[in-house]
Amino acid sequence: MGMPVTVEIIDDSNQVELYIDKVFDYFVSVDDQFSTYKVSSEISRINAGLEEEHWSQTMKHVMSLCRQTARLTGGYFDISRNGKIDPSGLVKGWSIDEASKLISAKFSNYYIEAGGDIAVSGFSGDHQPWRIGIRNPKNINEIVKTVSVKKGGVATSGNYIRGNHIYNPKTGREVDNPISLTVIGPSIYEADRYATAAYAMGVAGINLIEKTDGLEGYMIDREMLATKTTNFESYEV
Repeated sequence: MGMPVTVEIIDDSNQVELYIDKVFDYFVSVDDQFSTYKVSSEISRINAGLEEEHWSQTMKHVMSLCRQTARLTGGYFDISRNGKIDPSGLVKGWSIDEASKLISAKFSNYYIEAGGDIAVSGFSGDHQPWRIGIRNPKNINEIVKTVSVKKGGVATSGNYIRGNHIYNPKTGREVDNPISLTVIGPSIYEADRYATAAYAMGVAGINLIEKTDGLEGYMIDREMLATKTTNFESYEV
């Protein structure tokens, strides 16, 4: 799906390289199945008319998760557009979470980043909880906020790298405010799917994060004003 992927395992083991290879092989398999840019992928074949009775169990599971997320977010999470379906807004976080489970079966201290979404566990190389920077959406070389996370996920939705590409499903219009919305959750799956839905709501999306148990958020609007949820400060460095 065109995502850069970074995997770091801190634990001292001669199996680190083996597990990193397993993670990258897994991401390749996800790309082969869900990429809308590959005509041979299962999602492309579905959009070309493959009937549900011929879908894989993994695809059926992901579609069920998408329907659940749509219900939980009042319809603001929507994988349909122009007669096609694209579950990438859920698949990215879900696949990182699955990769995290693969690594956690053997290791306790690791970092996975794919396409800007991050799953962490344990401690980094300096024996401290992982520190994650939130970029200035108008200057991506500048970090405007740093958070410390020992276990969980950090996901950011925004228009500052790919341009306006998230739509409000209620209006059909591209979202241009806020320009960045970061969500911290108990897993990257939860953080990512809610970040996508909340961003689609516009500036009101921070309220969805505020009222959802286990999530904290940090929103930057087009005037570069930041709004954060009540307990976001507990993660700030």
